[in-house]
Amino acid sequence: MQNRIIKSVLVGAFTVAAAGASYGLIPHKTFEETKNLEQDRLISAKINQYTNYKEPAPQPQIADIAADDISEDLEHTVKSGENLSSIFSQLDLSREDLHKIIHANATGKMFADVEPGRDVVATVNASGELEQLTYIKNPFETLIATRHDQDFDVQLLSKKIDTQIASVKTNIKSSLFEDGKQAGLPEKLILKLADIFAWDIDFALNLKTDDQFTVVYEKLFVEGKEFDTGDILAVEFINQGKAYTAIRFEDGQGGSGYYTPEGNSLRKAFLQTPMDFAVISSHFDLHREHPILHTIRAHKGVDYSAPTGTPVKTTGDGKIVFHGQKNGYGNVVEIEHGDKYSTLYAHLSGFKAGHKVGSQIKQGDVVGYVGCTGLATGPHLHYEFRIGGQHVNPVTVKLPHSMPMDKNLLAKFKVQSQNLLAQLQQAKGTVQVAQQ
Repeated sequence: MQNRIIKSVLVGAFTVAAAGASYGLIPHKTFEETKNLEQDRLISAKINQYTNYKEPAPQPQIADIAADDISEDLEHTVKSGENLSSIFSQLDLSREDLHKIIHANATGKMFADVEPGRDVVATVNASGELEQLTYIKNPFETLIATRHDQDFDVQLLSKKIDTQIASVKTNIKSSLFEDGKQAGLPEKLILKLADIFAWDIDFALNLKTDDQFTVVYEKLFVEGKEFDTGDILAVEFINQGKAYTAIRFEDGQGGSGYYTPEGNSLRKAFLQTPMDFAVISSHFDLHREHPILHTIRAHKGVDYSAPTGTPVKTTGDGKIVFHGQKNGYGNVVEIEHGDKYSTLYAHLSGFKAGHKVGSQIKQGDVVGYVGCTGLATGPHLHYEFRIGGQHVNPVTVKLPHSMPMDKNLLAKFKVQSQNLLAQLQQAKGTVQVAQQ
């Protein structure tokens, strides 16, 4: 039907054009050109009317595109030791823009903490001016700074995180670290496990074959893909036949910690050992023969054998009172913990940057690294513990406990811990059935 209509239109168009030409008083050649143009116009108009055809809009030529509309993405993977300032220099970006981004708002300050391995993308126009800066902090958080006139708007875009509960149970055959990895527990949770029981279990001395542990922990997902693990929620460690249980609890005021089922904090005033997974190479002995001097000389501490560079942690909160070299001790850090207690860390290969005499230290802070400075036959840490100025055996000394939980918090803890204890028991039972 449409074809028929178009045909009629064409015939009518030619008729109209011919009739109009009979009244023209123009030369023949001009008449023919005018007639043809008029025919083309009428034919196109009628076809467009009945087919709804529209002439395409003229496309801009490359020369018509404004230079400012052309942009380029400059990608850079952060390397160790780099910061945003050095990256801006490498990409030839304005330091004034960097200052504006960092000080745009509270979120802008997050750009100051770029981490190695993460990607920074700078979108610039044809003039090299920064239009947008993007930094992917992790799989669920992205920082974006967007130019508005002469300033920048900085936002943190977050994806929804889904949490699933997982569990692992295994026996100790070689070491906590190796057996934990073999069971599928991520390395950072193995270290966390050691921290949780650091006050009760000496993993350097008292770990035995067939000790066992069960861990209930979080797995984190974004858009259905697992990207990390969360916290350990509950854990039981059986060491030499004695069971130690820890439950994670948040006090509602930003604080969190691990407690026994009775509500007693596992955190004590001092850690049992100043290193993770170290081995005692020489015990506390007031009548030991010195391995280099070959004389009877009291060994007033404990030596922990470990590779050079292994981090050394302070065992309690305190203040640094000595930081430097001391005779046969080599590099030494000495810390006072109140009026009664003090600890000493010797033969260090180096010190933790930023610490000095008078620095306040928190329990678990790294103060230095294992070495063999001073009179030492190999890399190890010499650790001393003093009470009232008197040396005592760090392995056998009875360490003071921390303060008990507040009564109101204890009631809240009891309610929350029931569910976690049930999940811990279920994890133990599920694994036992699977093994059988």
